Amino acid sequence: MRLVFIGWGAINIRVGALLAQRNAAVQIVGIAAIDTPENRASIPQGVPFLASPNELAELRPDLVVEAAGRAAIDMWAERALAAAPGMIIASTSAFCDDALLARLTAIAERHGSRIFIPSGAIGAVDALASAAVLGLDEVTHQIVKPPVAWKGTPAEKLLDLSGLSDRTVFFSGSAREAASLYPQNANATVVTALAGVGLDRTRVEMVADPAVRINGHRITARGAFGRLEIALENNPLATNPKSSELTALSLVRLIEHRTSAIIV
Repeated sequence: MRLVFIGWGAINIRVGALLAQRNAAVQIVGIAAIDTPENRASIPQGVPFLASPNELAELRPDLVVEAAGRAAIDMWAERALAAAPGMIIASTSAFCDDALLARLTAIAERHGSRIFIPSGAIGAVDALASAAVLGLDEVTHQIVKPPVAWKGTPAEKLLDLSGLSDRTVFFSGSAREAASLYPQNANATVVTALAGVGLDRTRVEMVADPAVRINGHRITARGAFGRLEIALENNPLATNPKSSELTALSLVRLIEHRTSAIIV
């Protein structure tokens, strides 16, 4: 399978390394990133550096994998969906913009391509989406991370992250608000919302806790199906504490599904 990566930061670099370790039946045929000498030097030898979406068609990718943020989606997604049968979009916080989701859906339908949304840092998305068939009354998603994971976010204006001594809830609101304000930390809440009751009805709570060293997610849902509760404790990505290792692993699994004879 011919892969193109949009973004070559902590997540996609980890995905590429894991695919190589697992001898996955894939070939990286292009990588797009911000054009700097450092980024060009980080691209694996022999893999073309893409500077323009116009280059995608010639590469004939089977799958385009994005993990680079909203600006990259705006720049690359339309051409990617025209050039490839499928595109994985990991920067799901971009879908807080309903117009973007509608536009990309229309483009995918026009070209017969598909948009894949990875489960990212969470799990049980299949159960949540299945439960939503009968309707859900409520869905809550709580995120607990150590203070260092909230650095560089609006939480810095609300808390003394370096001197925090107690577990503190600093945000309570909708998934749309959470992912808009904290696009790197609250990406997963958009996945929960899309699988369940939507961005405005999904309730989110964010917590900074100096006693934890890992990234935690607790999702609860109630509806006609019964009640669901899932708790995850994810090791952070070694090169980016805002993201979980599971985020990269979910991309690897989704990529490998495209070549697997059995899909669980």
